[in-house]
Amino acid sequence: MNEENKLTPELIVELMDSRRIAELRAMTEDMQAEDIAELFAELPEAYYSRFFRILHKEIAAEVFAEMPSEEQEVLITAFSDAELKNVLDEMFYDDTVDMIEEMPANVVQRIIANSTPEDRRVINELLRYPADSAGGVMTTEYVRLKRDFTALQALAEIRRVGINKETIYTCYVTDNNRHLLGIVEVKDLLLSDGDRIVGDIMEENVISVQTLEDQETVAQTMSKYGLMALPVVDTENRLVGIVTIDDAVEILQDEAEEDFSKMAAITPNETPYLRTSPFSIWKSRFPWLALLMISATFTGIIISSFESALAKVVVLTAFIPMLMDTGGNSGAQASVTVIRSLSTGDLQLSDWLKVVWKEIRVALMCGVSLSVLAFGKVLLVDRLLMRNPDVTMYVAFAVAATLCLSVICAKVIGCSLPILARRVKLDPAVVASPFITTIVDAVSLLVYFGIARTLIPALR
Repeated sequence: MNEENKLTPELIVELMDSRRIAELRAMTEDMQAEDIAELFAELPEAYYSRFFRILHKEIAAEVFAEMPSEEQEVLITAFSDAELKNVLDEMFYDDTVDMIEEMPANVVQRIIANSTPEDRRVINELLRYPADSAGGVMTTEYVRLKRDFTALQALAEIRRVGINKETIYTCYVTDNNRHLLGIVEVKDLLLSDGDRIVGDIMEENVISVQTLEDQETVAQTMSKYGLMALPVVDTENRLVGIVTIDDAVEILQDEAEEDFSKMAAITPNETPYLRTSPFSIWKSRFPWLALLMISATFTGIIISSFESALAKVVVLTAFIPMLMDTGGNSGAQASVTVIRSLSTGDLQLSDWLKVVWKEIRVALMCGVSLSVLAFGKVLLVDRLLMRNPDVTMYVAFAVAATLCLSVICAKVIGCSLPILARRVKLDPAVVASPFITTIVDAVSLLVYFGIARTLIPALR
């Protein structure tokens, strides 16, 4: 669709108000479901059901699955039972389960009531698994073949059942008790002789995950091995579902957003920003801000305990922000690098000593470089350019030495805390920038005043 004929929410309202329904339906025929779903975000709610009803049946369920839960709820409320049943019949089970998990109880009851007994059984089975597990994100709509099928029989089976499956490119070979025996690609079936047995074509070394495996591990496994679909098995290696690549991409995106929120000291929130109320934003931010504010009192206590020293050499106060900020930034650099490596599987808990040793070497290079730069800055800018006689050579040495030690301490703390958090089964992102910065600030002040007392004659 070119820019001149691009469908917009304003154009939808105009066409519907002027009853040009056929023209509007024609404009949606060549559009992707994801693009149509985005139009609802800026469309007045009064037009939701009217616009949805003009969509072709083949694409309507895909559009519905791509919509946020708030918009889905508006449509479900407007649907008749027959319309709701038609949409549910066209949706994949994993999309239906995702929707149910976001809906209020009264809407869930209506969804369940308009599902077939078989659909209810599958949905209830999927809902038993934790939402963030392989079982919680898998779909049960896959193609299952028998190992004694010929290639022609396998292709016939795919044509028979494939229309209702989420993917047909990878098929799964099982025995009569659904034990996973192997996988076979449609490409291999097409390129094989028609009378060749599936058991001879299939790949027996199958990569799979169990139902309770964490969803992030599932997505990482698919990324590592370049899989379009990953089989999910129970403890007895019986095939219960598959996770497809679109689900893996969504998992990685959600996990990245969650880690980003935690590292920024914000409670994760799946609702889009513009749809989140100010009160909800306050709830996600205030507890963290209060906790960090209270934890920051430690730095205040340290400064108060050295009040007499600061009174003797007041100029020391001017360098506190620079030292604390540099230490905090150094710790944040190390922590973010380690957290990302942990989340991608590049680092294991057993690599802790290797990580610390590497960060110590990096910290020494950074610390020495920064201390030399700070020493020159203190003497040239603070003493000569600003003509501050209180900035002595001893003060410059104290600032430079503190900066070097603070960077070393900060990087060791920054790389160690995420690994320690993972070891005690906590999310490493929780101990990221905010908490590390608070700890490093306190360490920097203790080092600063300790060195100052040692080097500056007036404080001895």
